[in-house]
Amino acid sequence: MARVGTALRELRGAQKSAKGVSLYSRFVNRPAGRYLAAGSYALGLTPNQVTLVSAAFSFAAVAAVALAAPSWGLGIAVWAALAVGFAFDSADGQLARLRGGGSAAGEWLDHVVDCAKLTALHTCVLIAFHRFPEAYGTGSDGWLLVPLGFQFAAVVTFFGGLLTEKLKPKPAPGSPAAAPSTLRAVALLPVDYGVFCLVFVLLGGGALFRWAYAGLGAVAVLFLLAFLTKWFRELSAVRR
Repeated sequence: MARVGTALRELRGAQKSAKGVSLYSRFVNRPAGRYLAAGSYALGLTPNQVTLVSAAFSFAAVAAVALAAPSWGLGIAVWAALAVGFAFDSADGQLARLRGGGSAAGEWLDHVVDCAKLTALHTCVLIAFHRFPEAYGTGSDGWLLVPLGFQFAAVVTFFGGLLTEKLKPKPAPGSPAAAPSTLRAVALLPVDYGVFCLVFVLLGGGALFRWAYAGLGAVAVLFLLAFLTKWFRELSAVRR
């Protein structure tokens, strides 16, 4: 326990900037990840092992969406597994910083798992819509386009944001970090992965899940257009 307490104290001073982070990630997921990182440190786990734990929770939930008939119990279990997987996704980076820094291979593994998780989750919603049309009310083939559109928006947003961060010039060492905007943190809630996971609680609601999922998909497309415009404008000023 003493080792966990020491790790928690060190982690409080080793957090990433809250700029561009939603309220959920800032006040729920990162604090949860901090406790998981401290526990993982006490157990002697490596950041890559924590990434694989995150993947195990996430892909178990993803498989359940595709394979199991929808119910309220399934929805709660899927949401819980996705939320725990997301918290471990935050923990791996925090653990790496606690251990003195991560590796290029670790960062690569983290991003590959994130991309695979996003792609698989929407693919499995599509499979569920196809396998259980009576439960979801997705007898029309048009509904199968919704997960495809959502997947497109999610993956392009993920890749575009990642590439933008790589191409933007790094701030000078010692420069003060920009203060996080509360308004921006609230505005980003609809496209926060942790908030998105909550929609799976509605799996037992059938049509309720379908419409909530479709609504978040529409919001994701609108945010993608806004993000692409913003990122292109920012990078247009960068000379290489």
